[in-house]
Amino acid sequence: MFKAIVVDKTEAGLKAEVKEIDESALSEGDVTVRVDYSTINYKDGLAITGAAPILRNFPGVPGIDFAGVVETSAHAGFKPGDRVVLNGYGVGEGHTGGLAQKARVKGEWLVKLPAAISNRQAMAIGTAGYTAMLALLALEKHGVTPKSGPVLVTGASGGVGGVAIALLARLGYTVIASTGRLAETDYRKALGASEVIDRATLSEPGRPIASERWAGVIDSVGSHTLANACAALQYGGAAAACGLAQGLDLPGSVAPFILRGVTLCGIDSVHRPMPDRVEAWSRLARDLDLGRLDAMTTEVGLAQAIDTARDILPGKVRGRVVVDVNR
Repeated sequence: MFKAIVVDKTEAGLKAEVKEIDESALSEGDVTVRVDYSTINYKDGLAITGAAPILRNFPGVPGIDFAGVVETSAHAGFKPGDRVVLNGYGVGEGHTGGLAQKARVKGEWLVKLPAAISNRQAMAIGTAGYTAMLALLALEKHGVTPKSGPVLVTGASGGVGGVAIALLARLGYTVIASTGRLAETDYRKALGASEVIDRATLSEPGRPIASERWAGVIDSVGSHTLANACAALQYGGAAAACGLAQGLDLPGSVAPFILRGVTLCGIDSVHRPMPDRVEAWSRLARDLDLGRLDAMTTEVGLAQAIDTARDILPGKVRGRVVVDVNR
């Protein structure tokens, strides 16, 4: 028996609680992992609260991320004792997730952790940081360099935004951070932002094309924010879209694309091909300042994770949250 957060349907709605379960409750897979840490992402908040239909099976175990040690394996690529990380693949949705002391998954979904990243640090990074790295790789592949000009990071209070700022700053980019929490400007600058702007300047309907302000954008917000960010891209610039905190819509114009030749890159982290995942984690091990990562990370136990999931939806959670599933 081991502990897990279990979400089930009741007459009053979904109910999440820590329960003792056994391995028969886990989904099928050829690798069983002893989980050390998980994390709380926005999607986990939706799953635990029932604010969106993320979980597809009930009772279900949420948690789209985990890091731990292989316990048993029938997969040729992994053996007991290997340190591994998982992000996405429907884990914590249709497949039992990482907010538990054990997980059973397909070995083809796992990435061996680089030696430079501990299991706890892997979950301080989590899907949020891994997504930020994928977005940065997309900008690089479209020719955005530190010499190109500033990079705008929207949703700078969230996990994707925080890791993106730290990565970009470490690599020499000038970072403009957009946030609704201007009182935390010093915190954003400590992560590496050169300038902090009020998200309100981007979140309302704007011009089809605006003055050129930045060479690249990492956006986790969507809607008017992304449209306005694209409108102010420099000629040949690129925006990487990886979130929808403001909305699914994109009420913008084709003007920046046909007049300035800019590029909008979609960033999927759930079904990303394995070579991209390995590249992202390798780059995180090399390029992320782990001291800055620690500065944006808090830790909770498994029972506390339920309240944290409720707080992440209204934006009450800053940075990254690591869940120690064994306390």
